[in-house]
Amino acid sequence: MEHKCIIEEELHPILKENMDNEETLCEVAELFKVFGDTTRIRIIFLLFQHEECVCDIARKLNMTQSAISHQLRILKQARLVSARREGKTIFYALADHHIGTIFRQAMEHISE
Repeated sequence: MEHKCIIEEELHPILKENMDNEETLCEVAELFKVFGDTTRIRIIFLLFQHEECVCDIARKLNMTQSAISHQLRILKQARLVSARREGKTIFYALADHHIGTIFRQAMEHISE
């Protein structure tokens, strides 16, 4: 079977646009590093269902609020989660539908 090389014109426009952009590729690598922590994946799994406050996440994951806050800070810096305040309580949710899509596709990939 002969291997067919992909010529540049066949590349997806986003790939063609970013192929030589080292900064973008580094940002993608950093994003995947954030996904590389089990605790953060567990938090994303909870937030994939619905928004949660720190105390509920800590209780559900059997961890301290301090540990959860630390991981949420990393997720927020990576723009994976967003926060909204309701009175004294801060609720966290996935930042946008892209995060849910990445998570869903990863789960589907693992399930195959």
